[in-house]
Amino acid sequence: MLQRRRLSLRYHSRSRDETIERIVSPQRLIHYRDNWYLDAWCHLREGLRSFSVDAIEQAEILEKRAKDVAEARLDEVLGSGYGIFGGDSVTWATLHFTPERARWVSTERWHSKQEARFLEDGSYELKVPFSDDRELIMDILRYGADCEAVGPKALRERVAAELARARERYQN
Repeated sequence: MLQRRRLSLRYHSRSRDETIERIVSPQRLIHYRDNWYLDAWCHLREGLRSFSVDAIEQAEILEKRAKDVAEARLDEVLGSGYGIFGGDSVTWATLHFTPERARWVSTERWHSKQEARFLEDGSYELKVPFSDDRELIMDILRYGADCEAVGPKALRERVAAELARARERYQN
């Protein structure tokens, strides 16, 4: 990164369980939830992407100069939504936590732009921006019945579908 040169990566995509070759222009390293990520311009996809450093199987420094991306653009695309998955389109999730769980969740910082308040019944409402719902859904599910995804409708439906899939595993 300091030399501002491109990298050739062999990267294992966990979501597709395949190894892919990428040429990237590294922009910054981010430490998030005990893991390091490389934010980079991907020349194959012609866009900003975040690569988990522990999934990089091989990296080679190339002679070609790296494409420069403004820090504000990096934050806009990769830092605007919840979690490590970024994107240009940001939606706000509204989550409600039971009064029992509210005592814990109210002390947590889910996102720098989160909005939160206690409701009259002692429950807790948390609003967070997100671009990609994968990590957000995992966090919602870890609270089980103590968390309800109130909106948007598409997020609520995805959480309900995941819960239905989980229930099917326990029915036999």
